[in-house]
Amino acid sequence: MNVMVTRSAAAGRATMVKHERGISMLLSVKNLDYSYNSRSQVLHGVSFDLAGGRIVGLIGPNGSGKSTLIKVILDLLKLQRGAVVIAGGSNQDRKAKMASIYLSSNDYLPEFLSGEEYLRFMHGLYGEELDVDEMTLQFERYSMRGRQRDLIEDYSHGMRKKVQLIAALMLKRPLTVIDETLNGVDLDAVYTFEADVRKLASEGRSVLLCSHDFGMLENVADEVMVLNMGALVSKSSTSEILADNGSLSSLARELVQAMDAPQ
Repeated sequence: MNVMVTRSAAAGRATMVKHERGISMLLSVKNLDYSYNSRSQVLHGVSFDLAGGRIVGLIGPNGSGKSTLIKVILDLLKLQRGAVVIAGGSNQDRKAKMASIYLSSNDYLPEFLSGEEYLRFMHGLYGEELDVDEMTLQFERYSMRGRQRDLIEDYSHGMRKKVQLIAALMLKRPLTVIDETLNGVDLDAVYTFEADVRKLASEGRSVLLCSHDFGMLENVADEVMVLNMGALVSKSSTSEILADNGSLSSLARELVQAMDAPQ
C-alpha cells in the first residue's frame, strides 16, 4: 500500500539540536552527497539548518535534486555520505522519524479507504486518535464538506491533495516536509493552507516547503534555499531576496544563469 504521507518523532515533544550560536535547530543537514549510480551524482555537499518555528522554501529547476534531497533527509533514500539530524537524533532513528511528516508530490493514496478511514489510519501510525470534530471542520475549511466518508477513488486529484494537507495539519509534527503537494489545488485552498502553515510555525513547528509557486513562497516562507545541479547555491531570508531582487523568480533565474555560464 502506497500511503504517501509517511511518518517520520515523538508526539511533538522532540528535543532540538543546538546550533553553534545557540539557536535551537530542528533539522540539521551536513555535507550530503548522493548518487543513483557511480556515474550519476545527484547531490553535492548539501548543508543547511532549519530552526524551530520557521518556514523554509526549497526551489530549483527540474532535475536539480530537490526530491532526492527530501527523500534522503527523511530516510526514504538511504544516506550515503553526510549526516542528517532531526529533533536531536539520526534521521534513521524511530524517534526522529516520528518527528516528521512527508507530503509527496503525487496523489497515490489507498483508494479503497474513505477520507476518514485514511486519516484514522495516519493517526494510528503516530499512536494518536482521530478527532472527528476537527476532521469535519478541516473538510469544511478545504471545501470538502460532507465528503470525508466518500471513498478516495471518488476524489479528484485536488481533493486527494487536500486530504494529504489535512492529515499533516491535524497531526502537527515538529517537522512537516511538503514536496509540490499543492500542485492541482484550487486557489481558495492555497490561501487556507497559507494561514494554516503560518499557524504551525507560530506554534514552534517547522515546514520545509518545496514548490514552484514562487508567489506562495513569497507570502509564507521565512527563508528560501535554491538548489541547482545538486548544490545549494543560495539560502537567504525572503525579505532580503525581495529587497535585492524584486522577486524569487528573478533570483532563481539569475543564479541558474550564473551556474550555467561558461567558466
